[in-house]
Amino acid sequence: MKIIEEELAIGWKQFTISNDHGMTAKALNYGGIIKEINVPDKHGQVENVVLRYQNDEDYLKDPNFFGAVIGRIAGRIDRSSFSMNGENYELEANDGEHHIHGGSEGFHTKVWETETFQEEDRAGLTLIHKSPHMDSGYPGELTVKVTYQLNNNNQLLIDYQAESSHDTVLTLTNHTYFNLSGNLEHSILDHEVKIPSRQFLELDDHLIPTGTIRSVAGTPFDFRIPAPLRTGTQSSYDQNMIAKSGYDHYFLFDHIKKNTIEVRDEDSGRKLTIHTDQPGVVLYTSNNLTDEYQLAGRQSSKYSGVCFETQSSPASLHHEGLPSVKLKAGDRYTQQTSFIFITEGSADHGIS
Repeated sequence: MKIIEEELAIGWKQFTISNDHGMTAKALNYGGIIKEINVPDKHGQVENVVLRYQNDEDYLKDPNFFGAVIGRIAGRIDRSSFSMNGENYELEANDGEHHIHGGSEGFHTKVWETETFQEEDRAGLTLIHKSPHMDSGYPGELTVKVTYQLNNNNQLLIDYQAESSHDTVLTLTNHTYFNLSGNLEHSILDHEVKIPSRQFLELDDHLIPTGTIRSVAGTPFDFRIPAPLRTGTQSSYDQNMIAKSGYDHYFLFDHIKKNTIEVRDEDSGRKLTIHTDQPGVVLYTSNNLTDEYQLAGRQSSKYSGVCFETQSSPASLHHEGLPSVKLKAGDRYTQQTSFIFITEGSADHGIS
């Protein structure tokens, strides 16, 4: 296990974490961006399985949030406002009349302080950021720590911790786009996905949750049994059509803790298992990704990657009965999501 720190020409720090089995992950102190995850396929070919820009400068104006830490609130806030403790808070409208992913100066744009660690069986770094009271309109001075840790089980863990001086709202996530084919060999449409969820949040035409909870049964949103993502991208189901023929929806997990998502790419033999203690996940199939970006691998295109944004729901600020994003002063926010990569050989190790 080892971690190497280097200074990039753009002035940021890049950290490369390696385990003893050839897996590596690269992260930046800018935005906490996960820049690469390199793992072998069934033939032993080690390739990058996340989307990244060819040029680091492109991260400075990135509408796609590639690999970044998202906060203070991951997701959209209806009409860019919310009320708490009798006070109304107005946020930046950076998605039409709505607020998305913490605003144009959210955590994805910050240069984080860093601390590294290296031990026999794990290595990684902790990113630290202090967000002042009323930063981007959010109450409370907030101290945030995000730790990336790689071990010899080919597991990348992300731990989130935060505390606020005032009652506030918070739900953090990571916006990495996965493509298990390796180096963007093909799209994610044939990636087979399993999500332990019976329900998802309905969206309106502006991708804002209506507050209605729909059943996945009998729809392209039923991933309780593994299904390819093209099931939804080729569907005429109204919720897929609203999301530009794809998914951009919050799935409510069946269990409060310890939920597992599985993703498999048959051609490469790569399988990703995601464990999280969060109450739900936004499944996003890069429906808004255009062909104007030069990625490391090839030109960007729709369906180049898929995000699994584990988090609570900001829709809870306007609708009851949803996983809350409220954080009381002095309470500690904690969250963990991990990503385990395996390679399926000739034996049948498919998703069960």
